[in-house]
Amino acid sequence: MTINQLYETLNYVDASRENRLKYAKMVLDDMSLFPKLIEIMFMVNDPISSRAAWVFEYVCNDYIYGLIPYLDVFTKNLKQVYLDSSIRPVAKVCEMLAKEYDSKHNKTIKKNLQAVHKERIIEACFDWMISDQKVAVKAYSMTTLYLLGQEYDWVHPELKQILQHDYANESAGFKARAKQVLKKIKGA
Repeated sequence: MTINQLYETLNYVDASRENRLKYAKMVLDDMSLFPKLIEIMFMVNDPISSRAAWVFEYVCNDYIYGLIPYLDVFTKNLKQVYLDSSIRPVAKVCEMLAKEYDSKHNKTIKKNLQAVHKERIIEACFDWMISDQKVAVKAYSMTTLYLLGQEYDWVHPELKQILQHDYANESAGFKARAKQVLKKIKGA
């Protein structure tokens, strides 16, 4: 399938879980589509990029290791994503990477996620934390920053300051996640 054919196929992706899973399975069954999906996802001015991001999230949820050869492309382009419906899945994948990186069981992501990748993810997550983003994006960013911040001594103090500053004005969902993260920072 060419990139143009995949682009046309993504027109049929909708917000339903079943539909996203269907197209994610299509990519998982033919991983040669994955770099094309990433390329479409980073066509940030095109609404189809959001549909690609939805499928990308589901592919990564099922097989995060498929992202390893594309970590450089993914992290270089994070800051370009600006459509609300694209940022959420991209932030979720950042959280998946951070959780897998922090995992004691498998060292594959730890071995491949280089300092430059982590720094780009941290920068994007801080940008999302201080900009007008939906709660889910901020929640994923908090977790990512906490986990990756275990290696960077400046991250936790910055994150703590943002969480404490924004706490009173944010939603219940934000407060719940912020409370968890602040508790972990204190315990660290």
